[in-house]
Amino acid sequence: MTGQSLDGLNGDNPENSAIRINVGGFKRRLFSNTLSRFPETRLARLLRCQSKESILELCDDYDDAEKEFYFDRNPALFPYVLNFYNTGRLHVMGELCIFSFSQEIEYWGINEFFIDSCCSSTYHCRKMEPVREEWEDKSDEGSTTSSFDEILEFYSDAAKFDKQPLGSMRRKIWLMLDNPGYSIPSRIISVFSIVVVLVSIATMCMNSMSEFALLDGEGQPQEDPRFEIVEHFGIGWFTFELVARFVVAPDLLHFFEHPLNVIDLVSILPFYLTLLIDLVAESSPALANLGRVAQVLRLMRIFRILKLARHSTGLRSLGATLKNSYKEVGLLLLYLAVGVSFFSVMAYTIEKEDNDGLTTIPACWWWATVSMTTVGYGDVVPGTIAGKLTASACILAGILVVVLPITLIFNKFSLFYKRQKQLEIAMRSCDFDEGIKEVPSVNLRNYYAHKVKSLMASLSNMSRSSPSEHSLNESLQ
Repeated sequence: MTGQSLDGLNGDNPENSAIRINVGGFKRRLFSNTLSRFPETRLARLLRCQSKESILELCDDYDDAEKEFYFDRNPALFPYVLNFYNTGRLHVMGELCIFSFSQEIEYWGINEFFIDSCCSSTYHCRKMEPVREEWEDKSDEGSTTSSFDEILEFYSDAAKFDKQPLGSMRRKIWLMLDNPGYSIPSRIISVFSIVVVLVSIATMCMNSMSEFALLDGEGQPQEDPRFEIVEHFGIGWFTFELVARFVVAPDLLHFFEHPLNVIDLVSILPFYLTLLIDLVAESSPALANLGRVAQVLRLMRIFRILKLARHSTGLRSLGATLKNSYKEVGLLLLYLAVGVSFFSVMAYTIEKEDNDGLTTIPACWWWATVSMTTVGYGDVVPGTIAGKLTASACILAGILVVVLPITLIFNKFSLFYKRQKQLEIAMRSCDFDEGIKEVPSVNLRNYYAHKVKSLMASLSNMSRSSPSEHSLNESLQ
């Protein structure tokens, strides 16, 4: 067979010669002139083969006696390939598996561009649907897996009390203080803490109002004794909470590694530092300037509002979202930085001679930031027509820049909120009265099944992408 192509094996006229095809038992005779219309397809390349070795590179077997080419492929899909050679277009029926059809046409060397317009949009939409569903499954899987990990960590901490003095009693107090909603006493403590935080913040705000200001004999403002009583009571309660949690913590060395415990410490630290600074300033007149530091520390009392995160699922979910969305937040800041830099230079070039508020590029940065974030204070506005057109473009660009990453962040927030609610329900169902015997609501079989499913999906995606990459490499060569 060496030295001659298949066109010369099936008759004297190569244009009318035919080859025998057997696809999984489905037999047909195909003419060379029909196959040659699409020279890059697998069957057309068979016509140019010069040896049996080259033939076997394109088909699974070859019968010399019958001059028949055998392909171990799905015979139910081959009629679509035949229809393509006859009409030059591919059609996709609704009952077909899209990925099987896609792999089949890749095998025969037929490009997706040959899919007719009546089927193209439906084909590509159906092909993209599993990708979206797979992303949602991965999100749910990540949520479930992470929840399992947190529940197991929770039980690991609870189990540490079994080896400690007064472990059972300390565990009950720990659950009551660290898990709002775990029991009726824990709910009462949670509600009381929320009220104390809100009253403390309200007192700080009222203390800054002139209607509640008190003056001493020299006309200098002084603290209202009523507000001081509320402040001292709040600090006493916050201190008691922190000390109690620290005493009953399962692991004292890692107590302040938890963000909520750090927030509790930061909420009371300014008060004690202010007392220390006032004592030092009174004992040494040379250090009177420390009073300004004390004023700054008093303003830090606003951080007490973060204590509500211990009692709010939404705030904890927001914190987890920001922690796990640093890439999206960085992308948002990058987009804003590029837009602000571009539009500030544009505004400076156009308005520097006619507008006193836009005479420098740093001043234009402020204007561009306010405009791109759609805040619009109105303190600086362009006056010329070109400046107003630039401002319009800046606002529209700002809307697009902010919306794109915000969608990704919102999806993550929904995911973490759902996970946090599931975690709280699992923790509230715990019963440690008779010790820890098992971990309820945690199916380890499902846990490891998720891991295996993720691995198999990755391997499947790799194998599914191989034919496409192979076809691409062949076309490039």
